[in-house]
Amino acid sequence: MAFFRIGLRRAVAQLPRAPLMRNACAPLKLSAPPPRVLQLAAAPRACRSYASIAPGVSKIPAQFFSSATTDAAKSAAQSGSSQASADPSSSPGTNAKVVGYWLVGSALSVFGIVVFGGLTRLTESGLSITEWRPVTGSLPPMSEEDWQSEFDKYRASPEFKMINSHMDLAEFKKIYFMEWTHRIWGRFVGLSFVLPTIYFLARRRVTPKMGLNLVGISALIGFQGFIGWWMVKSGLKDDLFAPGSHPRVSQYRLTAHLATAFVCYAWMLVSGLGILRTHRLLRDPEAAAKTFAALKSPTLRVLRGSVTALTALIFTTVLSGALVAGLDAGLIYNEFPMMGKGLTPPKTELFDKFYSRKADSSDLWWRNMLENPSLVQLDHRILATTTFTAVVALFFYSRTGRIKAAMPKDVRKGVTGLLHLALLQVTLGITTLIYMVPIPLAAAHQAGALALLTGALVAGHRLRVPKATQALVQRALQNRSGSRLQVGAISKNLPKRV
Repeated sequence: MAFFRIGLRRAVAQLPRAPLMRNACAPLKLSAPPPRVLQLAAAPRACRSYASIAPGVSKIPAQFFSSATTDAAKSAAQSGSSQASADPSSSPGTNAKVVGYWLVGSALSVFGIVVFGGLTRLTESGLSITEWRPVTGSLPPMSEEDWQSEFDKYRASPEFKMINSHMDLAEFKKIYFMEWTHRIWGRFVGLSFVLPTIYFLARRRVTPKMGLNLVGISALIGFQGFIGWWMVKSGLKDDLFAPGSHPRVSQYRLTAHLATAFVCYAWMLVSGLGILRTHRLLRDPEAAAKTFAALKSPTLRVLRGSVTALTALIFTTVLSGALVAGLDAGLIYNEFPMMGKGLTPPKTELFDKFYSRKADSSDLWWRNMLENPSLVQLDHRILATTTFTAVVALFFYSRTGRIKAAMPKDVRKGVTGLLHLALLQVTLGITTLIYMVPIPLAAAHQAGALALLTGALVAGHRLRVPKATQALVQRALQNRSGSRLQVGAISKNLPKRV
C-alpha cells in the first residue's frame, strides 16, 4: 500500500503546477480534470482529513485552530534550535534548557566544595599534602611504604614540627584524606564543567554570549586550582620555622581563594537561572510582556540599585570573614556585642606599630586592618552589622505602599527570603564567636554566607530584564500573532463543503 501511495505522489508531481500555487485547499481547475484518486493524493493532509469526514459539514473542529496556535508558539520558543539544526554553522537564538539545569547543578557542586573546604581548614588538614600533583595525585597512597613516604614529607613541614609533633600515622591518614577529598572534588568540578562546555559549544547548544561565559568560567576554575596550591604553598615556607611564628596559610591567599570560589559560584548560578527563566517566559509570551512592563516601572529603580549595592556589601563582608579565618581572629574577644571592656578594643591595640614594616609607619593603618586580629575582627563585626541593617531596611522599604504595589510577586518573595537568610547568618555568626569557633557552627556560618549571597543574587536577578530575553519574547509574540492571521486565512479559503 505504501508503494502504491508513493507512486500516486510521483504522478501528482508531474501535473501542471501553476493552478496549485493559487490556493492549497481550493479545487484544481485543469483543462482535463485528473481522476478522483489523484485529487485525493494531491490535497494537503489537513484538507483531506476534514473534507473526507462527512460531506456537508459546515463547522471546522476547534482542535485545528488550537493545535495550530500551539505549534506556532512552540516554534517561536524553539526558533533558535531549529535554525541551528538547519544550518550547523549558525548559532542558536536561545540556549538549550539542559544547559541551565547543568549550570545550576555545577553551582551546587561549588557550594558543596566551599563548605567542605571550610571543614578542611577548620580541621587543619590543608597542609597535610605537601606537593601539587594534578594528575598523579589523583590516587591516595596505595601501600604502607607510600603512606610512610607521605608522612615523612609532612613531618618535615613547619606545621608538624611546631603544632602536630605528637601525631602518628593513623592520625595523619585522617587529615590526609580530608585534603585529598577536597582536591579530588576540585578536579571533579573542573572536569564536569570543561567537558560539557566543549560538547555544548561543538553541538551549537548555546548562544555566542553564553559560550563566552562558559569559556570564562572554565578558565576561572583552572585559575582557582592554581590559587589553591599557591595558598597551600604559603603554609610550607621555611620562615615559618622561626620562633613565635604560627604555621598557617597566608590570610591574603586564603581570601583570594575563597573570593574566586564565590565568584565562580555566582557566575554559574546567575547564568543557569537566566537560561531557565528565558524558557519559562517563552512558554507564555503575553504574561512575560506584562512582567517586563512591571519591572520597567521607575518605581522599582531605587529597589534595583539597592539590591545591587547590597550584593556588593555582602561580598565585601565575606572577604573580611576570610581574613578573620586566616588569622584565627575568631578565637579572641569571644563575646558580643562587647569586645573586652567596651564596644571596641583600645586604640593602641587596634593600631599597633608591631604590624608596620616601614620606618615612617606609613603602612600602619592598612596593615593593621589586614593583619591585626583585633582590628580584623572589629572590621568584620562592623561590616556584618551594616549588612544585616541594610537587609532589614531593604525589607521594610519594599513593604511601603508604592513599592509593594509595583513589585512583582516573585521579587517580594526574594526580598523576604533574603531577610530570613540574614537573620540565620547573624545568629550563626554570634553563636560561632561565643562558643569559640566550634567546627560544626563555623562550617554552617560559612555556608550561611554563601546562602546569603545566593539570596541577594536571586533577588537581583528577578528585578532585571535582560535585553536578549526581551527580544526573544517580542519575537515569540510576533510569531504568535502571525500564526493567528495565517490560521484565519486558512479558514477563509477552506472549501464550503468542509
